Amino acid sequence: MNKIQIEVLLVEDNIDDANLTIRALKKNNLANQLFHVKDGVEALDFIYGQGQYAGRNTVKPKLILLDLKMPKVDGKEVLKKLKSDVLTKDIPIVMLTSSKEDPDIKACYELGANSYIVKPVEFDKFQKTVSELGMYWLITNQPPNTNF
Repeated sequence: MNKIQIEVLLVEDNIDDANLTIRALKKNNLANQLFHVKDGVEALDFIYGQGQYAGRNTVKPKLILLDLKMPKVDGKEVLKKLKSDVLTKDIPIVMLTSSKEDPDIKACYELGANSYIVKPVEFDKFQKTVSELGMYWLITNQPPNTNF
């Protein structure tokens, strides 16, 4: 595969939420280099260039938007794996989920989440929230300059 810089990796099993997120990021020209995967297994395969993504150049994304409740491997397991690996621990990971449960929030921060955002139910608020988090993490935030 060609070397492609992915700025945003969206890990979301709900296609409607994924489409809303992508639309909100595109509205502010923040989704030009976005890649969407549907579960935790696919996310880890993508990041590490294995499975169906074997041979993919493993340039790290600038941001991972990670859902919590997913089939196969859930968001907490993906978060734990990525934040415990020296090669991936510096990738900002924003939990973008519908869970408002305090144990979920606490566990994600303990595992190294950089932010925890509860998805607003209303369309306009959802778009505004995703736009603001995209602007912050892709434009305002200054990450370290590291790669695999």
